[in-house]
Amino acid sequence: MLIQICVGSACCIRGSERLIEKFKKAIADYNKEDEITLAGSFCIGKCNQDGVTVQVDDEIFTGITPESFEVFWNETILKKLETEA
Repeated sequence: MLIQICVGSACCIRGSERLIEKFKKAIADYNKEDEITLAGSFCIGKCNQDGVTVQVDDEIFTGITPESFEVFWNETILKKLETEA
């Protein structure tokens, strides 16, 4: 799985650096280093007034915040990994 986090100026202002740290920690905590590649990406073109844009493989999610990270991780990332297994 490839997770790309927008680090363009709008997303950077909205917390992309904190979100990257949360992804790094979750990937390590869940021992998913062999299953997930985490990358930064310049503007994905889906700027949102709230939160950061995150692309998971070919699917784009907008409005992800450090505060909503846990729900996004559990309901999107872990579920997607389960269906791929």
